[in-house]
Amino acid sequence: MLRPSRFRSGNHFKPFIPPTVILSFVSFVNIANVERVSFAMPLDENRALIEPRKGKGEPLLPPSSILVFTPQDVELFLRRFASAVVKTHTVCLSQVYTIRCGERVVSLVGPLLGAPQAVMVLEKLIALGVREVVAQGWCGSLQSHVVIGDVVLPVNAVSEEGTSAHYPLTAAGPSPPTDLTRTLGKNLVRAGLRLHGGAVWTTDAPYRETVGKVLNYQRRGILAVEMETSALLTVARFRGISLAIALVVSDELSSLKWVHGFRRRVFHETREKLVSVILETFCGRGISAAFEARES
Repeated sequence: MLRPSRFRSGNHFKPFIPPTVILSFVSFVNIANVERVSFAMPLDENRALIEPRKGKGEPLLPPSSILVFTPQDVELFLRRFASAVVKTHTVCLSQVYTIRCGERVVSLVGPLLGAPQAVMVLEKLIALGVREVVAQGWCGSLQSHVVIGDVVLPVNAVSEEGTSAHYPLTAAGPSPPTDLTRTLGKNLVRAGLRLHGGAVWTTDAPYRETVGKVLNYQRRGILAVEMETSALLTVARFRGISLAIALVVSDELSSLKWVHGFRRRVFHETREKLVSVILETFCGRGISAAFEARES
């Protein structure tokens, strides 16, 4: 029991403050001072708190990478290389392979679906050393002259996805095609594929491709709809890497009815040819010709 006499000072009582309370008060004062100082400092409000980086034990990748959206197309690439493929690790649910083609080693990454996963994969690849990417996917045509089995080469995109808006770009408007896009386009034309260059519409909601939206984008000259391009183009521009995307037309919406071509021969033939063209772009014409001769 505490005795009041221990806390007397003359005829008055001194309040008893336990040491822990004093320490807590001092800590509170210090924290308050630190907070006042920190909030007075200028803040970079666009600075990300989490940046993509190489994880412990993760291998660095070669500077060139092939990004493949669909599992079916991943298999097409893997069949071309057989024993020349090394399965390394996964990145955001996508499998990473390294491939030796000719004198070069490239990475093959996929499958992936939608803007968020595509961007997470691309960000990680950049952190692991990738500096140029060719991506292969599928799209739905919005224009009557763009038909199943054609190839769309996006140079710009209208974003209806939620990812790219988080990447602030200093320059507004469409960016010019990269040298990689031009090279890929020339190789596609040389291979005899029907090619269309222009803008695409990127959506997060494939089951909300409404009549009104299709008509609006048709009038604006948008070629096709898909789920990854606008986000990938934005991140490539934000990070300063080279990116080219080639999309095989798998279905058509231009008549305001859904016409799919997933079983059509021309669709599958174009996918096979596109694999050859991408390999030619990264590895040289001799490599793709050798694979075609082996398969014939």
